[in-house]
Amino acid sequence: MKPVLLIDFGSTYTKVTAVDVEGESVLGTAQSFTTIQTDINEGLHNALAILEEKTGKLSFAETYACSSAAGGLRMVTSGLVPELTGEAAKMASLGAGAKVVGIYAFQLTEDDLEEIARLKPDIFLLVGGTDGGNTECILHNAKMLASLKPEFPIVVAGNRTASRECQRILEGCEVYVCPNVMPKFGVLKIEETQKQIRQIFLNRIVQAKGLSVAAELLDDIMMPTPSAVLQAMDLLAQGCEGESGIGELVAVDVGGATTDIYSIADGMPEHMTTVFKGLPEPYSKRTVEGDIGMRYSIQGIVDAVGAERVAKLSGLSKDRVQQLVDYLKEHTDVVPNGDPELEQLDFALASMAIEEAVRRHAGTIEETYTMMGQTFVQEGKNLTKVGQIVVTGGSLIHTKNTERIAAHALYSPAQPTSLRPKQADVWVDRKYIMAAMGLLSTHYPQTALRIMKKELEYHGNSE
Repeated sequence: MKPVLLIDFGSTYTKVTAVDVEGESVLGTAQSFTTIQTDINEGLHNALAILEEKTGKLSFAETYACSSAAGGLRMVTSGLVPELTGEAAKMASLGAGAKVVGIYAFQLTEDDLEEIARLKPDIFLLVGGTDGGNTECILHNAKMLASLKPEFPIVVAGNRTASRECQRILEGCEVYVCPNVMPKFGVLKIEETQKQIRQIFLNRIVQAKGLSVAAELLDDIMMPTPSAVLQAMDLLAQGCEGESGIGELVAVDVGGATTDIYSIADGMPEHMTTVFKGLPEPYSKRTVEGDIGMRYSIQGIVDAVGAERVAKLSGLSKDRVQQLVDYLKEHTDVVPNGDPELEQLDFALASMAIEEAVRRHAGTIEETYTMMGQTFVQEGKNLTKVGQIVVTGGSLIHTKNTERIAAHALYSPAQPTSLRPKQADVWVDRKYIMAAMGLLSTHYPQTALRIMKKELEYHGNSE
């Protein structure tokens, strides 16, 4: 046996997973509250004590960790045109595991600067213009940021003609220059920027109270938790040398504050009569819906889909739905625990969270007519042929209605333009192992993939 310890320092819980890489099995999992306000190691030691009760004393050969502690990585981006460089900046940020809290287009104003100062981002991503194109906007924005005397690092990834001038303007600030995220019109190049964002995250997150001490226990550097999950999803879908994946997938993690969506799929138009509009979509894509969550962002679900839908699905009156939503907003730690009304409400809320979040993540298709006759315009990813859905999150793993909730990720005639999956098998991560498997895959990809195939609870076709 060769035990390996995998740690996820979350904003709310510190989760630990012990695996035997030789036996390709999970030895045990445990979690405890993340003690970020005192010493983050307290939460880790508490979780390890719970784990030891389940597994007995283990001597770990290796230890790896990821983290979203201290609220994760708060990003603000600015670009020239929202639909182009601004969107490219957003893709780079989300793919690197960041939480985008502000997006600005065109030239920054004094009002924008005041708002940025209030947002207190961990990183600012400054982009704008294709190589050889517009330089006025990104240079103006660099001067505006310099006047702010920012304490946050700035990543410059815009028009290469202006990059070094931006760096000179921002002299005295912490600045990193990366290749343009959109060097040519409609061409994305975000890998180097994502790598730099992750590195800044690692440098910053270890400054969280006590985390530098925890880092000394590790055999390798940490990564942001969303990056670890995305890495696991990539592996699960595409496989690796010696082990096949399960195919293109959509994954949903419904949390208390946000809902994260991942798609590992090509997503391009299927038919020659369909024209693609906008930037090409990354094969491995992550989006975060910050207004959709089961507790902290519970009102966002109701606002997005309407109280009528939540009431109809839960079987409760609109007034009762709002009463319970108001209560849960203030008591975010409350779980149904056998209460029939709360169970009905959580079922409806989780269903609507998945439906709305996947709808936003997926592309759309519109019918139009040209001189050549009928044609279609696709914007975003076409996920209709994706055959696998992976779900996790407390509201899905602690219920008997997981499949019914997950089915809301699928296409609905009520939203005919949405390119969501038409039918899919469902895989449930009941043990919360996806982040751990992303960590493990860095060094043991075959083992991580086999463990996922074994541990994820499989349900047949959902349609």
